[in-house]
Amino acid sequence: MSRIYLDQNATMPLRPEARAAMIAAMDVSGNPSSVHAEGRAAKAVVETARGQIAEAFGALAADIVFVSSATEAAALACAGRDLRGSAVEHDAVRAWINDTLAVDAAGHVKIEDPAQSVLQLANSETGILQDLPDGLAVSDMTQAFGKIPVAFDWSGVDMALISAHKLGGPKGIGALVLRRGLDVEAQIKGGGQEMGRRSGTENITGIAGFGAAAVAATQDLENGVWEKLAKLRNILETTLDLGTKETIFVGKDADRLPNTSCIVTPGWKGETQVMQMDLAGFAISAGSACSSGKVKSSTVLRAMGMNETEASSAIRVSLGPETTEEEVSRFCEAWLNAHARFRARVA
Repeated sequence: MSRIYLDQNATMPLRPEARAAMIAAMDVSGNPSSVHAEGRAAKAVVETARGQIAEAFGALAADIVFVSSATEAAALACAGRDLRGSAVEHDAVRAWINDTLAVDAAGHVKIEDPAQSVLQLANSETGILQDLPDGLAVSDMTQAFGKIPVAFDWSGVDMALISAHKLGGPKGIGALVLRRGLDVEAQIKGGGQEMGRRSGTENITGIAGFGAAAVAATQDLENGVWEKLAKLRNILETTLDLGTKETIFVGKDADRLPNTSCIVTPGWKGETQVMQMDLAGFAISAGSACSSGKVKSSTVLRAMGMNETEASSAIRVSLGPETTEEEVSRFCEAWLNAHARFRARVA
């Protein structure tokens, strides 16, 4: 029986539209910085994609800076600044900030000084959405872009981080989006590409895939794909809830991403569940992909007030546009069987 991929927040499989755009871009031989016909053709690929992403993200094309990843975008936005945030931020952001802001039990962060603060729009582990204050310095919108409607120009945020592979584009390409009139000091210096904000020859293959994925993701939103996923997620949680007594569904009553379930079964280690489900043919995770390989409790859940046992007993199930009700049903059956074995061992 074929495997079922339920770890879409870690990375979404490459969309066919992105693959086609990337293959076409591979045949463009010029350097985007060259002024001859071949260079102009390569430049056109970059600028077409920039426009596609700008339209999908509700931003201006001139304010999109292509970088290698959202991690690099975080460095470009935050380096050299005294910014505050919380422990629910992704590690790529926490590396640059003072994560001293309090998080309540619902996973929400209160911002006192937006101009000196960082706040993600959607949490990668729990899916919980934040209310972004006007004038916020930086927001990690990586998980939200492509899953919920986002309009950067209406968000009131100065800078946003986004990444291609979270919405079905290729890995290794992301962007920093700036509010018009703002600028950043380049961290990678050299040829002055990306309007002097990030040097290095542009990855036109990755950029082309990013643009095509952004267009396809917008079409999914318009076609109600993510509303369907919210229903499937609710079916999943209801089914598991009926079969267990102690399991916690983090953020169940909060606004959150339509595809994300963070499931805590105290005492049943998250990494154990991941391995058991892997053997049963399902890909899930025990938290953010960047930290799930480390045997430790969830920083996000501990920030929300969970104890060490609870925070180390979480799994994340994240659905994608191709996920079916049958796949959700099969996962529920496999997980409940594994849960029954766990309960029998600890009884």
